[in-house]
Amino acid sequence: MTREVAVGTVRIGGKNPLALIAGPCVIESERMALEAADRLLRITSDLRIPFIFKSSYDKANRSSLSSYRGPGITEGLRILGRVKSEFKLPVLSDVHRFEEIGPAAEVLDVIQVPAFLSRQTDLLLAVAKTGRVVNIKKGQFLAPWDIKNAVEKVASTGNTNILLTERGVSFGYNNLVVDLRALPIMRELGYPVVFDATHAVQMPGGAGHASSGDRRFVPHLTRAAVAAGVDALFMEVHACPDKALCDGPNMMGLDELPALLRQAQDIDRIVRS
Repeated sequence: MTREVAVGTVRIGGKNPLALIAGPCVIESERMALEAADRLLRITSDLRIPFIFKSSYDKANRSSLSSYRGPGITEGLRILGRVKSEFKLPVLSDVHRFEEIGPAAEVLDVIQVPAFLSRQTDLLLAVAKTGRVVNIKKGQFLAPWDIKNAVEKVASTGNTNILLTERGVSFGYNNLVVDLRALPIMRELGYPVVFDATHAVQMPGGAGHASSGDRRFVPHLTRAAVAAGVDALFMEVHACPDKALCDGPNMMGLDELPALLRQAQDIDRIVRS
């Protein structure tokens, strides 16, 4: 059993049921973020699933210089702050640079260290010292046991409010594969493990000028990961993924989400019993 990590009123790990971290890949507009948060809150409230809203204010690791990155830190954090206050939801976003950490910590309940930066010692330490919950996304280049080093860096500051997220590992060119053995291996460290079901089907750089993906496999991997005993799911969702400005091919449509979450809950109950 993993330790319990509190994110506002949401409890992840321990004996708690499956939680959800979800939202659009990137903030496309204030209206879109608010509508997504409202709909996700309705879905998770109906199903009684603990929920954290996720969206990025700046996607700094896009494939192309011309790719949409988001509204930037000032406007993006303002919008996330509005989501937090209006819907009473904890919020998560990712940081890429040291100068972002202070302002981000004033708004975010969970600060996410992106997969590409999961070995950056000074960044991990600086994020940990904010005292916020730290979500470490395991790099696509790391074996599951390698994430222990990142955990030790964060925990060395005295901050043990840590989540570990699996998003697959690089498998040849422009492809990722999920080794389900990674989930129990990572849970052996004692921290809650999150499965990123949508980035796991991403094809980094697969479209040449942008990443591609194959969202049809999201339900299959989700069910398998929950059966393996994860503590939470991470999903990027959109009202119309084919029109999304970022990561559309691997995002899940909001209309399909409730049915999949019901299946995940059923599997989670079996696993926990």
